[in-house]
Amino acid sequence: MGDDVAAVRFRGTHLLLTTDALSEGTHFLSETPPERIGRAAVAASLSDLASKGGTPLAVLLDLLIPRATPERWCRSVVRGAEAFASQHGCHVLGGDTKQASERAVVGTIVGWAPAGALPARSGARPGDVLLTTGRVGAGGVAAFPILQGRRLRRIDLRRLVAIEPRLGEGRCLAPLVHAMVDTSDGLADGARSLAHASGVRIVVEFARLPFHPGLRTIRGAPRRSSLAFYGGDYELLAAIPPARAAEAIRRVRCIGGQATLIGVVERGRGAYVSDGGRRRPMPRAGWDPFRTS
Repeated sequence: MGDDVAAVRFRGTHLLLTTDALSEGTHFLSETPPERIGRAAVAASLSDLASKGGTPLAVLLDLLIPRATPERWCRSVVRGAEAFASQHGCHVLGGDTKQASERAVVGTIVGWAPAGALPARSGARPGDVLLTTGRVGAGGVAAFPILQGRRLRRIDLRRLVAIEPRLGEGRCLAPLVHAMVDTSDGLADGARSLAHASGVRIVVEFARLPFHPGLRTIRGAPRRSSLAFYGGDYELLAAIPPARAAEAIRRVRCIGGQATLIGVVERGRGAYVSDGGRRRPMPRAGWDPFRTS
């Protein structure tokens, strides 16, 4: 409890289990292509698996649907899920379908990881450095048209559920890091999670963050900053000993990924942003499905 992935020791390895639910109106819109919803249901759970350096074995898919839902919608969701799962070496082996008042899709992944490398979010230590894969703010850029109340194009609907799990990067990093989480709810939320679970202080250097190029097109520094921490990035945030940082970056680059050092771990509590030499508490930003606005 408190982590996104459960682990069970099994015959010299760890079996990994993780599940994630996507609900209409919160995670996807009614107009979203159903194939993309199925893809996202698998990808979201694969992103959690990546934070443990895991390899997927099988997918279970649950569909919660109102009675009037067309059968073709359901079949399209499953096709999208299976197509994406097969790209990552696993398949949809079963699941369940139930009647519900609103549509939701639940993706459950069973995977495995070597017994000696299973980074929890509670392992960050003072003296570690912080590393993130990919770009910061991709989720905020994708959500911006909705936040502006614009009419969405098909490409906007796809971007909202375009998740690319960093499985390769996770396997590269897991043997080297002390702690790791995925930033599905945003870098700010991930930093706070690491700080709380590990009992340390996390300090992120704002100037070092590898921002998504789309943030440059958005006017207003406060708005850009808010969108950078909005959530939905699905990258990996790791605490790693400084002596291993160069090797970690090299490994990620060797598989075509990107890794950037963005801060430090200190004695203390909480998560902070350092900008121009001034520290301030990490903003209470990040994806929250229970937020009212």
